[in-house]
Amino acid sequence: MKQSEYAGKTVILKHLDSLNTPDGNLSGAEYRVEDYWINVSGSSWMWAKGNPACIIYAMRSGFGKLPIDDRVLYGKVGMFGHLIHESEIDKVLEAPYK
Repeated sequence: MKQSEYAGKTVILKHLDSLNTPDGNLSGAEYRVEDYWINVSGSSWMWAKGNPACIIYAMRSGFGKLPIDDRVLYGKVGMFGHLIHESEIDKVLEAPYK
């Protein structure tokens, strides 16, 4: 898949209840995007067996009625990795993360 336009950027996530996850509340958080999950891992999030970030995203996608596609980004909030759908991005911060 082509690299995401958000790869290497820090974004602010929307304020959504669906971003309140079992491993933390991502609502309104600064999220450092690496790239689409499929590019980072080599396969779709839908086929990642046992990966905690993918399992949490799968639950969120069902309850939050997110699109079922591979426009799913891998990135970090703090030191922890999370998956989000690009539709959950509110805005892009100007300065890229280091």
